[in-house]
Amino acid sequence: MPSSETAPSPPDAAGAPSSDSGIGVLDALMSRRAVRAFLPTPVERPVIERILEIASRAPSGSNIQPWQVWVVAGAAKERLCAKILAAHDADDASHIDPYQYYPATWAEPYLSRRRKIGGDLYGLLGIAKGDKAAMHRQFGRNYTFFGAPVGLFLGLDDSLAVGSWFDLGTFLQSVLLAARGFGLHSCPQQAFSRYHRLIREELDIPSSVVIACGVAIGYEDPSAPENRLTTMREPVSSFARFHWD
Repeated sequence: MPSSETAPSPPDAAGAPSSDSGIGVLDALMSRRAVRAFLPTPVERPVIERILEIASRAPSGSNIQPWQVWVVAGAAKERLCAKILAAHDADDASHIDPYQYYPATWAEPYLSRRRKIGGDLYGLLGIAKGDKAAMHRQFGRNYTFFGAPVGLFLGLDDSLAVGSWFDLGTFLQSVLLAARGFGLHSCPQQAFSRYHRLIREELDIPSSVVIACGVAIGYEDPSAPENRLTTMREPVSSFARFHWD
């Protein structure tokens, strides 16, 4: 566990956290980031169950709580990751995203922001521009949950409307922040959605559920260069308009 952060109370004899004392919500918000390299240190199931219990307090329209979660760890995670990584390495074009996450045509300022984070990440990893093989290998690390010991898949019923996707977003953010409360880091991963057929088959997920994303959860590897990535944020004055009498 990173020594620079306040650690939660140790687990009790059953493996459950003895209390929820950890870093505060403001510190969790400010320290949350997408970690792309994890230590193999195990995370106990009671901790994940408590994270999900806390996250379930997220708001949803009319309290319908549309989120569904599948958790993988151990051999189950390794089997699924191996199947997905094989499909990725084979460039199997039969795997298609079930929904459109990014726009078909990029416009500013979004294009510049996207290019910057990509350039910064590949720069830390020593991947040269145009090195498609290295980029392919790095992207494939998504499908190992970047080495995290626990992976989640988040989904919702395909009969629901766009409002439920907003609700799923609040639940996802709550998962990420609750993980920080236990001294853990995470990485939300839409990349998994493309391989929804393989995930369904392995985890027996109904066809009526849209697999929205994966989430890696574990302890950060502080020695990994990719974890030195710092993402910029626009100042409040650039995105907020106040009409305050």
